[in-house]
Amino acid sequence: MILKKNHKIPLDKFINYCLYDKKNGYYMRKDPFGINGDFTTAPNISRLFSEMIAVWTISFWESLGSPKKFNLIELGAGNGEMMKIMIESFQRFPSFINGCKIIIHEKSPYLIKKQKINIKFKNIKWITSLKKIDKLPSIFLANEFFDAIPIKQFLKSKSIWFEKFVHISNDKKLNFINQKIDIKALEKKIDFKISEKQNFIEYSPLGLRYLTDILKLIKKNKGGLLIIDYGYFDEKMKNTLQAIYQQKYSRVLENIGKSDITYNVNFYLIKKVVKNLRDLSVNFTSQKRFLTNLGIQQRAEIISKDKEFTKKVDIFYRLKRLINEKEMGNLFKVMLIKNSKNNSKIGF
Repeated sequence: MILKKNHKIPLDKFINYCLYDKKNGYYMRKDPFGINGDFTTAPNISRLFSEMIAVWTISFWESLGSPKKFNLIELGAGNGEMMKIMIESFQRFPSFINGCKIIIHEKSPYLIKKQKINIKFKNIKWITSLKKIDKLPSIFLANEFFDAIPIKQFLKSKSIWFEKFVHISNDKKLNFINQKIDIKALEKKIDFKISEKQNFIEYSPLGLRYLTDILKLIKKNKGGLLIIDYGYFDEKMKNTLQAIYQQKYSRVLENIGKSDITYNVNFYLIKKVVKNLRDLSVNFTSQKRFLTNLGIQQRAEIISKDKEFTKKVDIFYRLKRLINEKEMGNLFKVMLIKNSKNNSKIGF
């Protein structure tokens, strides 16, 4: 899609262009992760994070009855660092790794190339559609996946609902405009009363489709979805849309294709979707509590034991970034969605 002069497009279409346009999209032509990128994800801060996710994955696999064949699916694997470390951790568990089929869901050809360099495993494949997942028990991992899916925004003024659009003027200037919509028609389309008790709505239609498709697979084939993302748990929706350019906050309508556009995931909304589908249960906590319950501090003590002082300091500095409440510890939330009959609570 091309941004045309004197034209308007819905916010989610605009974000999709900025992030995923084949020629100009932010994620399609560069590596945004790490020191030289616009942000750093937990797997790139410390390998301890990925080791803990590996511990959780093995434990959850056991709660499924240790199936001889199963899928491990990472949604949006970034530069592949998390799965690389997880595979290293899995080597000590032959019954797990021999039955494990790793699937990476990724849209960016650029990132797929990076992932294929980083991830070495005999039974792995890359997909762009969830329809290509076979009928095996499936463990889905979504670390900072849902925050990168384009969103829509709606606001209510004097009992009338409006949708946010981006307008491109004749001189190519961008600005937000609001267009009146029929909220009941929208709710009929998504089969969900999203406007209930709201004056403002922020949600991702594509994100909801991903979520419902994954949960239907879990209901049918058994498994679970582990979501780790920055967000909040509140019935009242908030305007959390933001852009990051060169590791600083930026205006959403500037630096098109050069900045990351993201939002805070509303876990309350996810829980409502889960409730509507039935026969599924939810566990929820902060990243700090999740990683601490899995033993990340003890693991840091073990690997730092014989290290020289500077390396020991670095290990605990990185650990602090992951679990400190003023850093990622409280901002990032963890949610597990699974079959109701599965009583696994590790990490929660």
